[in-house]
Amino acid sequence: MQPGLWLLLAAQLTVLHGSSVLLQTPPSLMIQTDKTVTMSCEATTSRTSTGIFWLRQRQAPSPDSHYEFLAVWDSRKGIVYGQKVKQEKLTVFLDAGRSILKLTSVEPADSGIYFCMTIGSPELNFGKGTQLSVVDVLPTTAQPTKKTTTKKRCRPPRPVTQKGPSCGPVTLGLLVAGVLLLLVSLGVAIHLHRLRRRARLRLLKQFYK
Repeated sequence: MQPGLWLLLAAQLTVLHGSSVLLQTPPSLMIQTDKTVTMSCEATTSRTSTGIFWLRQRQAPSPDSHYEFLAVWDSRKGIVYGQKVKQEKLTVFLDAGRSILKLTSVEPADSGIYFCMTIGSPELNFGKGTQLSVVDVLPTTAQPTKKTTTKKRCRPPRPVTQKGPSCGPVTLGLLVAGVLLLLVSLGVAIHLHRLRRRARLRLLKQFYK
């Protein structure tokens, strides 16, 4: 690449946003260290003759953001790498008209926003970008806390307490004996009453003779 062209790119990258000309996927990735990631970019209009370039932004977009040219697939030269790019872990290839960027053995230093780009006449077209985050341990999704439901224990029915004296066999026997005693006493009282009445009648008969 000519130095003048990259000066032009650096001047325009700070103000241009992603367009619909390039379809870049996925929008974001979070992956563990030492894993492999791939991202793709496809021109939705006519295919570009200059190929699809891959760039990386290591910090959040700002006027002072630094963009790094990574690689581009050239039909004559193959993969053209940027300066200080580790060629053993980064590769670019074509698959069904799409440009595929593949990173192996990723590390936290590889985190950033990856853009694909084509050079038009005269405009530059950019993908929406892929946010890559490389972490040592993936965050775990918090499990919803289960409410512990306490089982209600069925209490046995309380025995019904009977009010008043209990009607046991002894009590019934006493009641029967009491009734019999009353009946005997009543019979004796009636017999005595009859005897007194007879004695009175005899006394009256003797008095009036």
